[in-house]
Amino acid sequence: MRAETLSVIPPAGHPASGRVAPDMTEARRHMVDGQLRPNRITDPRLLAAMGEVPRERFLPPSMAARAYVDEDVRLPGGRALIEPMVIAKLVQLLAIRDGDRVLVVGAGAGYAAAVAARSGARVVALEEDAALVAEARRALAGLAAPDALRLVEGPLAKGFAEGAPYDAILIEGEVPEVPAAIADQLGEGGRLVTVLAAASRGVSSRAVIGRRIGGSFSTTDAFDCATLPLPAFRRAPGFVF
Repeated sequence: MRAETLSVIPPAGHPASGRVAPDMTEARRHMVDGQLRPNRITDPRLLAAMGEVPRERFLPPSMAARAYVDEDVRLPGGRALIEPMVIAKLVQLLAIRDGDRVLVVGAGAGYAAAVAARSGARVVALEEDAALVAEARRALAGLAAPDALRLVEGPLAKGFAEGAPYDAILIEGEVPEVPAAIADQLGEGGRLVTVLAAASRGVSSRAVIGRRIGGSFSTTDAFDCATLPLPAFRRAPGFVF
């Protein structure tokens, strides 16, 4: 398992914030005002972060024009850049406070991890797809604020115990269940957010928030949600007779 500390965008208002392309600045404003605010995204630091983090940097250059569409942007390898409204609702559920230790599992090219870091968290971004890790290095390079984000390459289903306990964990994609190995990396009072796959046909997948209280972990439904499953968490097919 390899780990490296990257420079990432500082919290909103930090003087090290870099300039962004003017044409995308307007697109970000429309995303915040047209997609996020109408869908009950109310955390001011999250709104500021998503209005300033250059989402287009987390896509291949040929796909940058799709960065602010209100749908998942599919990537090679069965992955996606999750649509802005959904990722905002998931990050808002984390209720990030200044200095919180946050693990992002399935971080992809690093967009949600960058948003969390911009919101004041100290982030570990875990990804196992080598191509996406390379994209994350490219996307996050030179975005200032040293030591805000640590990029780790390793198996997603194991989490990253070296950095535990965490105040919050985001599993960035749909999973059939929350692995105990990851839930166990939460500290007391910690929050875990992900999307649980529908248990049967006719039932919606749903975003959930889990909490560790008194040493036990339990989840509560938050909202109906559809996004791509994380391949690393697929159940092995059972026998059919």
